[in-house]
Formats: sequence, C-alpha cells, structure tokens
Amino acid sequence: MASKPKRAKAKADQTEEEEGASARPKRKLSVMLIMIAAGTLVALGGGGTAGYLMLGFANDAKSAATPVKPAVFFDVPEMLVNLSTSGGDRTQYLKFQIVLELPDATLTPQIRMTMPRVTDAFQTYLRELRPTDLDSSFGYAGFYRLKQELTRQINAAIAPNRINTVLFKQMILQ
Repeated sequence: MASKPKRAKAKADQTEEEEGASARPKRKLSVMLIMIAAGTLVALGGGGTAGYLMLGFANDAKSAATPVKPAVFFDVPEMLVNLSTSGGDRTQYLKFQIVLELPDATLTPQIRMTMPRVTDAFQTYLRELRPTDLDSSFGYAGFYRLKQELTRQINAAIAPNRINTVLFKQMILQ
C-alpha cells in the first residue's frame, strides 16, 4: 500500500514538470511569434511606402513630360429671353452671355456654322423655364442645372463633336 502513494506522488510530480515545461516554451513561442509578426509588419510597411513613393514620382515625371493643350474659348452672342410665367405674374427676363470651352480649335468653324441651331435650342429651352427653376434653396443649384442643360443642348446640336463645358460670362435675371 505504500507503493500507491508513491505512484500518485510520482504522477503528480511528473504532471507538474510537464505543465512547467509546456508553459515555458509556449511563452517563448508567443514572444517569438510576436517578434516575427512585428518584423513582418515593419518590412511590409517599409516596402509599401517605398513602392508608393517610387510609383508616385514616376507618375509625376510622366505628367510633367505631357504637354498641356491650351484651352480654346468661343464667345456666344448675348441673349435675352423672357421666362415662362404662370397666370398674371409680371414678365421676367433672363439676359446672359456664355463662352464655350472647346477641346481644340478645329471645332470653332463647325460651331459657327451651327450657331443658328444652337441659338434655337437655347431659346426653346429657356423660354420654358420659370424663374423658380433658377431659384434654389441650395444656392447655385439652379444655375448649375442650367449650365449642364445648355452644355447638353450644344452637344446635341454639334454632334458627333462635343464641347467641354459652358461658362457664364454674364447672367441677369430681371
């Protein structure tokens, strides 16, 4: 019977040694794992930063080498249009002068030839506008929509060519 307590004591000692032995390597392994992960993150971060800087500088060199074409502008004659009113409201007028921004100067002759069509498109569209269409609680949203629609009207009139945008030189709502 004396052998049973010795065996139990030996088993307990052996279990404690295994637990102690297994605890130490796990700790070493976890510290080692943390060091490897940190080193990997530093290496990837440094490599990523170097790649970004190298690619960024390469793009800057390409854009500096590409010549920028100067903008070409075309003046459209001043227009005066009465806006649509409802009922007995007084008539309101919109007087404006715009400039077309063209992608290149070769488009100028075609716009001159189609100017009657462009003027007609403007007149037809603008006569249907109400003064409230140009008013907006969001500031310039009404004028922005007008600018987009005029650009669309011109592009439809000179298709298949296109202009870049419409620029307002003068705009008076009276």
